[in-house]
Formats: sequence, structure tokens, C-alpha cells
Amino acid sequence: SYLSLAGKVALVTGGSRGIGKAIALTFADAGADIVISSRKQAALDEVAAEIRATGRSALAVAAHNRQPDDLRQLIERVKAEFGRLDILVNNAATNPVMAPLVDTDEKVFDVIMNTNLKGYFLLSQMAAKMMIAQGGGNILNISSIGGISPDKGLGVYCISKAAINMLTRALALELGE
Repeated sequence: SYLSLAGKVALVTGGSRGIGKAIALTFADAGADIVISSRKQAALDEVAAEIRATGRSALAVAAHNRQPDDLRQLIERVKAEFGRLDILVNNAATNPVMAPLVDTDEKVFDVIMNTNLKGYFLLSQMAAKMMIAQGGGNILNISSIGGISPDKGLGVYCISKAAINMLTRALALELGE
């Protein structure tokens, strides 16, 4: 394989479908054991079965990226099951409404920022502490072209993705060594 992740443990949020599912399956094919999270346990269980079919271990944990307690419990499950975390892929995101910024409700703003930005921040913080203690690891934050160039009707989503880009740079500056 062009990529070897043998002996590694990867956590992929938003792992039940789309980009997250594709990353989880690719990492499993490369030899990693996989933890996937999203809101719906049934969908996670289906993907976990696909991962196990590759011969890798899979842990499926329902966790909402907007709920700090869910994220803490997710990291605790990773520790209990695998004792380490080598790769975190922050992928879970939301964009519940398409509207001009001037018409976007504050509650929508909070939902997007708390899911897309605060969730990435908190999970990165928790994962980084594990990674520092074990001597290293990798954090990958999935962003969007919208984080570089705004799109009409997607203003708050684009702002959240631009913030993720800066979060990634700030984490790299602090943790890169």
C-alpha cells in the first residue's frame, strides 16, 4: 500500500458517511484501527462492520460534536479501548441554513460555530494532551474552500471554516515540535 498506518489508532469524527467514512475506510485499508463518531449509532455500526471486514478493529461511538460531554466521553472510550490515539481527523461539521449573513439568526450562528469550530477546538485539545503524553501524533482538520473564499448564502459556514484554518495553524505552531 502507498500508505502504512500499521499499529496506529485513528479517530474520525463525522465517520458514518461522506468524507469521514471514506477517510475511515482508507485508514483501515492502510492498517490503522479506527474509532468513528457521529450522532447516529446505527449508521456508525454499519461503517464499523465495513472496517472490521478489512481485518482492523473498529469502535463506533455516538457523540455529538456540539456537546463537550460527548467529546470527553469519546476520548475516554478511545483511552479505555486502545490506550493511545495517533491520528485525530476533525471532520464532523454542519450547515443547517443557507441565508445571507444579515438574515442569519443568532441561534444558527451558535449551532454552526459550536459544531464546526468549538467541537474541533475541544477535541483537538483533548487529543493533543494524549498525543503529548505518548510522544506524538497527528491532528487533521477538514476545512473547505469556503474557508478561503466566501460563498453566497454560506457566510457563517465559511467563517467557521476560515477559523478552522487558523486553529490548525495555531495548533501547528504550538505542537509542531
